[in-house]
Amino acid sequence: MAASRLRPLTLTAVALATALTLTACTAGASGSDDAAADRPEKPAAVAVADVTTDEVVQVGRLSVAAAQEAASAALAACQAEDLGFVSVAVVDRAGQVQALVRGDGAAVHTLEAAQAKAYTSAAFGAATSELAPRAVGDGATVADLPGTLFLPGAVPVKIDGATIAGIGVGGAPDGMADEACAAAGLEALTGPAEG
Repeated sequence: MAASRLRPLTLTAVALATALTLTACTAGASGSDDAAADRPEKPAAVAVADVTTDEVVQVGRLSVAAAQEAASAALAACQAEDLGFVSVAVVDRAGQVQALVRGDGAAVHTLEAAQAKAYTSAAFGAATSELAPRAVGDGATVADLPGTLFLPGAVPVKIDGATIAGIGVGGAPDGMADEACAAAGLEALTGPAEG
């Protein structure tokens, strides 16, 4: 039997089972005390339909090991340049933190800066140094979007052209130094960039 013919049958069966359950519960409670009458009724159960794989989008995400590797490599690159007082964040496409490392002596604000830069890079699919010029102008700009930070210091992680993560660094005296460390984190995952 085709899946399209099964779906209405499944929903009908679920609705019938729900109705029978609610009827049985109501019948059993009819002789209860007056306090039961003051209780609000429970909402009816919601029928859940099966969906096909054509209706589901698969979203790529770094593994915990890869996120930690990228964060560690970015921090190590900064430490090699005597910039160990930075923080590194690796976030998924939605900006959720997957790895966060705070260097020795890094100020608390560097954690938020690294995360916001990483999210900005992941959301827009570009290095934040390339995005920074978009955040200037009269009136509202993309810089007004919550959780974003349009300062150099982050690079996107892409698979087959689709952005799945961002690596952000905050705390160096120059945003391009932050971004060089973030690029080292990306290189730890992808190997040296060509060109």
